[in-house]
Amino acid sequence: MRLSVLDQSTVVTGRSPASSIQESLALACICDAAGYHRYWVAEHHNSASQAGTAPEILMAAIASTTQRIRIGSAGVMLPHYSALKVAEVFRVLEAIAPGRIDMGVGRAPGSDGLTAHALNPNANQAADLFPAQLRDLLAWVSGDKLVERHPFRDVIAQPAGPTAPEPWVLGSSDYGAQVAAHFGVPYAFAHFITDGQGAAEAIGSYRASYRPSPRFPEPMPLVTVWAMAAETEAEAERQFMSRAVWRLGRDRGVYAPLPSPEEATAITLSDADRIRIDRLRGRAIYGTPDRVAARLRALGAELGVDEIAILTTVHEPAARARSYELIAREFNDTLAIAAE
Repeated sequence: MRLSVLDQSTVVTGRSPASSIQESLALACICDAAGYHRYWVAEHHNSASQAGTAPEILMAAIASTTQRIRIGSAGVMLPHYSALKVAEVFRVLEAIAPGRIDMGVGRAPGSDGLTAHALNPNANQAADLFPAQLRDLLAWVSGDKLVERHPFRDVIAQPAGPTAPEPWVLGSSDYGAQVAAHFGVPYAFAHFITDGQGAAEAIGSYRASYRPSPRFPEPMPLVTVWAMAAETEAEAERQFMSRAVWRLGRDRGVYAPLPSPEEATAITLSDADRIRIDRLRGRAIYGTPDRVAARLRALGAELGVDEIAILTTVHEPAARARSYELIAREFNDTLAIAAE
């Protein structure tokens, strides 16, 4: 099984959002050395929880400091932008790191409605046009002509080159699966958003309705999951509480910085909060490395995917890096580890 990384540049208490970007750059180098296949960065706006507002810029920085890992967006929220501009940005990225760029796109706003409107006053209408936007984007970024009688058929997305970014459609529902299948491109399901609900249905729908394309003759699904490993169960549980308490807020519509384990355990929880955390605990993938690896392999077998991208949100950069190292070692004990 291939392992990849999803990084949301999570904002944490006690450090500035700008430090989250620096931590993403450092983690990318660690995961490059550890043998992870891809490193994807997210797009969120007007959020106190995530600092990654411009994945394409962060991708360029990661490309300049890594050697072999693929670098991608998870994703660019296409309704905010012109398809041509997105194609041009990713053609530039491909010129910077040929053969290492993934262009993940999604339809969700990655923000609240007001912010989406600020990014694009026609955002609601643009979301409805997502399939047409994606059609044009795929043609432009690959160097193909747009469909016959398209008003922009003679427009070319530069810089042209011998390679093209690998396109991905991201989603957390059957809609994205259907769009990816229609265009014959890889599909990533956001397991970490739904806690797995709808994953089997979406991936099954994607496979069943897949229309082969010249570049991707077979369906290529991936799931992105939250997972975290530590040397002991006690330490894993301590780190897990940061996310658990943060999730309580998120489920109430509060997007706040991630608390430290100490801050999380000091919070007074209601009985209802404890019940919700117990439910989250039962679904979450965390613990010692062998336990996490077993859960990941079981999930891959259950969903029929051979690649999983891991999102790990913990408060301290060292604990996050260590989690990725420990999981990598369980899958390949010959991997180079960047930090001890």
